[in-house]
Amino acid sequence: MEWLTILVVIVLLAVSAFFSASETALTGASRGNMLRLSKQGNREAAIIFDLVADRERLIGAMLLGNNIANIGASALATGILTSWFGSVGVLYATAVMTVLVVIFAEVLPKTIAINAPDRFALLVARPLRFTVTVFGPLLAVIQAVVRVLMRLIGVKVGANQPLLSPIERLRGAVDLLHSEGKVEKMDRDMFGGLLDLRELQVSDVMIHRTEMVTINADLPPEELVREVLASEYTRIPLWREKPENIVGVLHAKDLLRAIRASEGETSHIDVSTIMLPPWFVPDIRPVSEQLKAFRRRKTHFALVVDEYGEVEGIVTLEDILEEIVGDIADEQDVVVAGVRAQPDGSVVVDGSVPIRDLNRAMDWNLPDEEATTVAGLVIHEARSIPERGQSFTFHGFRFRVLRRERNRITALRIVPVPRETEIDEKRPKRAGTAL
Repeated sequence: MEWLTILVVIVLLAVSAFFSASETALTGASRGNMLRLSKQGNREAAIIFDLVADRERLIGAMLLGNNIANIGASALATGILTSWFGSVGVLYATAVMTVLVVIFAEVLPKTIAINAPDRFALLVARPLRFTVTVFGPLLAVIQAVVRVLMRLIGVKVGANQPLLSPIERLRGAVDLLHSEGKVEKMDRDMFGGLLDLRELQVSDVMIHRTEMVTINADLPPEELVREVLASEYTRIPLWREKPENIVGVLHAKDLLRAIRASEGETSHIDVSTIMLPPWFVPDIRPVSEQLKAFRRRKTHFALVVDEYGEVEGIVTLEDILEEIVGDIADEQDVVVAGVRAQPDGSVVVDGSVPIRDLNRAMDWNLPDEEATTVAGLVIHEARSIPERGQSFTFHGFRFRVLRRERNRITALRIVPVPRETEIDEKRPKRAGTAL
């Protein structure tokens, strides 16, 4: 009879180990993976996804089964050892069962489960569903009692809010996988760029008007053709009277068709008949909406205007895609030396380089909320237009102005510095000596 009791104790310890491992596996299992597998036809994954959806009920079932098994095994072991050694058998049972429960019913199964939570969760899916079904009525009573007790101590049920938004949690997950070497930097940057589209405005990705290539529509046809063919761009804004008065957009292909139709007589070309009407978009439009607008209109070129209707720049479909995949270079692109790493660890940067591009190239985290370009960031932090040779330290970097043309900063040298240096430099200097 005693050997049968010992066998029951062993079985109960195995049941406790099962629930301990299942709790760890289902806690660590990815709901995303389970959803993906269930869509691929995996029935166990669908069961796990449904169970995790009611996490409170699932945890209650596993804890209930685990505690019943542990208490039952301890009670039976105490009875056996008491019959063998008398009243001192209680101490022996406590010591023996503590060791057995901790090693074989807790640490060992949980360690096994945490090494492959998704796979282990799939293995225990059907037994857990059966357990939750059997314990269903009892769990309902337990949950009701727990909710009453929580109200009595002032804890609101369902009031817990996540610290981060779902998008920020996605960023954190990708950053973690990148730090573990499971996601390459390029893939991490592409995923981050995709998530950033809703936070960016057209003004953040546009080409500023100072860098636009425009042509006077009133030029003689021969000269206008030469200007278009000399440009590396296929779409060129045309203006009349003043550069800010954009009247149309000329596509190089339309111009070539007109040249062919006129049998090479460029003097017979009337630009006003082949140019396209300009499309103006506000600078505050979200980039995600502009991407949808490009797809809807089946075009990828627009002029950006401010609240007063003044042209600020241009935005293209390529500019938006580059926010996701990085710079897209083709055989017509002009190589611009915007970011140049130096042997001494510093980086020489053109003032017009966007902060987002610099962050992506150097894996930095300079803020881009108040300024779009590196020069704009320096001016914002300095609260003035710095002179050549001036240096500033902020956000963990030292910025030194190398060149300035009129009111524009054209080149800077950036050096990462320890945070302590920035703190010391920002600390106010005392005018005298304290006694």
